[in-house]
Amino acid sequence: MSLLTACTENQGSSSADAAKSASDQPSTNVEGQQKSSGTEKDLTKEKNILFFGTSLTAGYGLTIDEAFPALIQRKINDAKLPYKVINAGLSGETSAAGNTRIDWLLKQPIAILVLELGANDGLRGLPLKETKRNLQQIIDKVRKKNPEVKIVLAGMQIPPSMGADYATEFKSLFPELARKNDLVLVPFLLQGVGGVPKLNQGDGIHPTAEGQKILAENVWLQLKPIL
Repeated sequence: MSLLTACTENQGSSSADAAKSASDQPSTNVEGQQKSSGTEKDLTKEKNILFFGTSLTAGYGLTIDEAFPALIQRKINDAKLPYKVINAGLSGETSAAGNTRIDWLLKQPIAILVLELGANDGLRGLPLKETKRNLQQIIDKVRKKNPEVKIVLAGMQIPPSMGADYATEFKSLFPELARKNDLVLVPFLLQGVGGVPKLNQGDGIHPTAEGQKILAENVWLQLKPIL
């Protein structure tokens, strides 16, 4: 089985600082603005896709243009679809921190949320009831703000270092949330990448640029039908 590995370091940023930073820079728009060829009127019709997650979403160790949200923006542009990607990935993010940060991010309108959180909870051995509750609260906040928002949930897996039972419960958490809330599920974000040395950086943790391309395909497979 491929194993999920994700950055567990916060790199010195507090949740409050992260929230403020995300709020101040809501348009980490990947290529959409430079490549848009429509009129100003057309641009107002663009809908935001918020990628909300950990270092996997942020593209740790790479340029922002190499992270999978940027690669998905390219696919959107090629298909001439009216969507703008916002990369709100943050290294070290836990579900609890994300549950706080989402309030800032929801100050901007979004049409689709790609939710990639929980990995760092699992790697730290945090209580999974809390992880599940935090993710559910994020989902509830998004839908309270706009019931029409479509949500894509990135499934995760972790090594059995916290015990086989814990790893199994962690893996099942994501499909359970997807079924309960009628979410679009990416079964395993790191499918084809986790545990493959040549597709991960020297730390053995974060995907290389080539690995990020596979992550983009994994997400695009589930995202494209709802655009």
